[in-house]
Order: sequence, then C-alpha cells, then structure tokens
Amino acid sequence: MATECEQPSSRPLQNSELFTLTYGALVTQLCKDYENDEDVNKQLDKMGYNIGVRLIEDFLARSNVGRCHDFRETADVIAKIAFKMYLGITPSITNWSPAGDEFSLILENNPLVDFVELPDNHSSLIYSNLLCGVLRGALEMVQMAVDVKFVQDTLKGDSVTEIRMKFIRRIEDNLPAGEE
Repeated sequence: MATECEQPSSRPLQNSELFTLTYGALVTQLCKDYENDEDVNKQLDKMGYNIGVRLIEDFLARSNVGRCHDFRETADVIAKIAFKMYLGITPSITNWSPAGDEFSLILENNPLVDFVELPDNHSSLIYSNLLCGVLRGALEMVQMAVDVKFVQDTLKGDSVTEIRMKFIRRIEDNLPAGEE
C-alpha cells in the first residue's frame, strides 16, 4: 500500500522524462527524413504551430486567464503561467525593446534538451524549434501575430536558452458579411 502513495509524487518527473525522450525520438526521425537542418527546423516550427493552435483552448480553460491588454501582460502570462503549466519552468522576461514590442524569454533550464547532445553534422539544427511554433500558433489564435525565434541555445554552447519574441500586429477578426 505504501508504494501506491509514493507513486503520484514521482509521476510528474516520469512524465517529463518520457516527454523529453519522446521529443528526442521525434527530432531524430525528422533528421533522418529530411536532407538538411533547415527543413527539420521548418517541420518542428510547423508542428509546434499546429500544437499551439490547439493548446490555447486548453490553456484558456485551465488557467482562467482573461484577455491581455498589452504585450507586456502577454509576456507575463506566457512566462509565469503557460511555461509553468506545460513545461514546469518559469523563464525570465528580459531585453525589452524601447518600443515595448519585443522581448526575450530566458530559459535557465530547457526541459526539451535533457539527455541531448547535438552531433557535429547538425550544427544548424534548432532542436527546440517546436516551442517557437507553439508560441506563434497559440498567440495567433488570440489575434496576435508574432515573430518567434531562438537567439541563444545551451545545446550550442550558450550559457542560457533565449527565445526572442516580437509583436508584429494585432489580427482583426474578419467575420463574413452579415454576421456580428
């Protein structure tokens, strides 16, 4: 009976490790299926985008977060709630542009890269590019067009992982004529 009580506390760690290993297998397969790293990067972004488009509904239902009023509030929600909810980490928000339309998320620990070393022949692979697509897809569903890219990566020898986000524009709802 004691082992049943102990299992739930170790379950999040097991789920996290399973996700990390499964993601690694996915990236490995993409590297085999596509000729170059750029094509793999595009596929990871595309897959992430499709996940983000669907994940935003779950996030909004589970978090009870209302509409963000500006990009700074959006950054806080992404870093303090979304990353914590889905990856168990809280990145720091830094390097705001003077216009307030661009910032960086600094991930001290990227759970996707646990157990990973990039081979020399994949130096241009953006291993965690799925995250950029997830962010872009989710924000597009809440009417925000953004550019998301990695600018630093611990897998490439940088001290931290940095994701740069830039607000492009607010997407207007285009309802069919006669519908309001």
